[in-house]
Amino acid sequence: MRAGTQFGRVAVSTLLVVAGSGAAFAANAQTSPEEWRYRATIYGWFPGLSGTTEFPSGAGGPSIDVNAKDLIDKLKMAFMGTAEAQYGRWGGLVDVFYTNIGSTKTGTREFTIEGQPSAVGVTANLSLDVKTTIVTLAGTYSLMETPTYTTGLVFGARMLNMDQTLDWAFNGTGPSGVGVAGRREASATNWDGIVGVRGRARFGSDLRWFVPYYADLGTGNSKFTWQAMTGIGYAFSWGEIQAAWRYLDYDFKSGEPLQSTTLNGVAVGVSFRF
Repeated sequence: MRAGTQFGRVAVSTLLVVAGSGAAFAANAQTSPEEWRYRATIYGWFPGLSGTTEFPSGAGGPSIDVNAKDLIDKLKMAFMGTAEAQYGRWGGLVDVFYTNIGSTKTGTREFTIEGQPSAVGVTANLSLDVKTTIVTLAGTYSLMETPTYTTGLVFGARMLNMDQTLDWAFNGTGPSGVGVAGRREASATNWDGIVGVRGRARFGSDLRWFVPYYADLGTGNSKFTWQAMTGIGYAFSWGEIQAAWRYLDYDFKSGEPLQSTTLNGVAVGVSFRF
């Protein structure tokens, strides 16, 4: 069975303590470069999730196209964390993102069969669950650090693992070949090499305000993946607070069960330097 799903926006709210700034936060330039530098951050990311998935089957039945915008509205579990260390110009980071989201609709007509609306009197009970894990392992190299501007390179790998499960049960007389109920699963694990840049620009009379930025792109098991972030922040003696917009996109190779995935939304955080 083939199900093409266009995932709608999902509110993923979480607060967590992490031992580092990860890919989204640039290193502080006001510490001596010839000593170890670390960062701890409490933050939440509130992305919308969209994408297309193909659920294969060996039954030879017609496809069911489900509008996930009206299905996925519940966060079951989430974890996001980063860790980073830097000495001199060189450093490394680990970034982990995990969510388990999904929901169930009873008696819905928010689906089509072979691209056509369902027959009069036919409804369905639909359940869609999506588990997503993204891990980034990267090295960093500082190109420039001044009181007003920092920029550096990011290079490494990103892993995406996604598991999706679709359950359905039709009520009424469906088209020929469509079962009364069933379940299909689709999953993929992709490793991609990535390269990127990150940094921040400081402004204001005391240079406490700053604009962070991050961007990377890569390929490997995926056809293409890219990520971008920018926002605004304010620095204190103990750390900083910031809000940003983060966008992560995947385009998978043809023939894969997952065709595309996008995470896109606001991230807010509080960082502590040590």
